[in-house]
Amino acid sequence: MRINRHTELEVYQKAFAAAMEIFRESKSFPLEERYSLTDQIRRSSRSVCANITEAWRKRRYPAAFVAKLSDAEGEAAETQTWLQFAVECEYIDRSKAKLLYAEFDAILGMIVRMISNPDSWTLPHPNK
Repeated sequence: MRINRHTELEVYQKAFAAAMEIFRESKSFPLEERYSLTDQIRRSSRSVCANITEAWRKRRYPAAFVAKLSDAEGEAAETQTWLQFAVECEYIDRSKAKLLYAEFDAILGMIVRMISNPDSWTLPHPNK
């Protein structure tokens, strides 16, 4: 199957769905966390999607493609850290956080596979 848009990538779809679930869950976080944990977990989860999007648009340049995917990988791992804090602060149910954490593990695996095999995803350079 040929993929024409970043929104068709399974990894993007999973990351977007996970970010939306984090948004819904974080609505119940205490107001005093608005500018810290709530903001951080939302930002990092959304950034996974944004970096995948940027990587897709830069796929003509393998190094740039991998660099943006590496950023997405870092943001996904950061989101897992914020999930741990949310559990320990008792802002999110442990079982719900465990599911989200596992979803980000799957997303991380997909990103790492793309990083490990960029030639399957990148376009030929126009000067070649």
